[in-house]
Amino acid sequence: MTKKLAIIGADEEQLPLVDKAKEMGIETHCFAWEKAEIYTFCKGKADYFHPISIMEKEKVLEKCRELKIDGVLHILSDAAMPTVAFVAENMGLKGNKYTDALITSNKYRARQAMLNNGVSSPRFVVAKKEQDPDLTGFKYPLIVKPTDRNGSVGVMKVADESELQEALQRAQQFSFSGQALVEEFITGSELSAHTMSWNGKHYILAIRDKVTSEAPFFVEIAHHIPTQFGPETVALIETEARKALDALNIRYGACDAEFKVTADGKVYAIEINARMGGDQSYDMIEYSTGLDYLKIAINVALGYWEEPEIVCHYNTGIQYWCEGQEWVKQVIENKDKYPEIVKTLIEKDVLPPLQCSADRNGYFIYKSDQKKTREDFKK
Repeated sequence: MTKKLAIIGADEEQLPLVDKAKEMGIETHCFAWEKAEIYTFCKGKADYFHPISIMEKEKVLEKCRELKIDGVLHILSDAAMPTVAFVAENMGLKGNKYTDALITSNKYRARQAMLNNGVSSPRFVVAKKEQDPDLTGFKYPLIVKPTDRNGSVGVMKVADESELQEALQRAQQFSFSGQALVEEFITGSELSAHTMSWNGKHYILAIRDKVTSEAPFFVEIAHHIPTQFGPETVALIETEARKALDALNIRYGACDAEFKVTADGKVYAIEINARMGGDQSYDMIEYSTGLDYLKIAINVALGYWEEPEIVCHYNTGIQYWCEGQEWVKQVIENKDKYPEIVKTLIEKDVLPPLQCSADRNGYFIYKSDQKKTREDFKK
């Protein structure tokens, strides 16, 4: 009998999930608010589309029960996480608990849970609208971000007190709840541990180094696998990642655990997202390790498990075409000169000011025996 997968969301970012599930012979059901075209990109691409907002968890559950769904999933959406967990828990499917998903999808509540369980974290406080946060003992610079958004939306570095109110208002404006998280800024190298969990056991599939734009917005403009760090630091990152996932009671599925490593080797948890990481993480992981991240995630949602086995070790990276990265478009347009380039995309012709991930208009991904930088693509 054909398995049925509920996909919570139907925006363009869900299309790889739809395509992979259909490739696996699985019947796909997308749920999304129909009143905005950007949310219904997968309508007509999935087998079935249901015009129910991802926020209406009871209605989604009712329809999933009617359809006798076998698994429920999403990628790249923090807002969808509670509904995914609500449906899974109430239907006895593989997934995380609804109450835990509410914590994980809120950066402030997740910070509290990690702090209470000994996960290394920067000093932090929540800032509600029309209420100044208590910053006693905090040292500038600070990072201010919405408590419930992703993709660098609303994130801003604050050098001193004179910039704080602007950053708070900006983050609160983008926040669904109207709240901002204020953290001491940790200077160091950024990276993500991409994981898969089954019954509370966490598997580290890859560690990906990040390159970001300059202050104040820190938008991710490039990524590389494997990480530049050696075995001792990698072991510390993996330990902190597992501690963080345990602190948030993440038991099933993909997770994007973001960290910073300081010059003296300390590791700090920045964000833990109970979903796949963005920026084509599934492509990069497959090119680098041979692991089909999307397929593994779908199988977990359907209750199938086989321990992941890394079958290759390639260097892979992504470079984004955006403000400050104008050279990337030239490489894309001349991609035939570079046999290591395996995937490209150009979405628009005009580059807006770079303030969040949505302001990037294209990319290329390479796969090679060595790490490649901008200098390698000038040859």
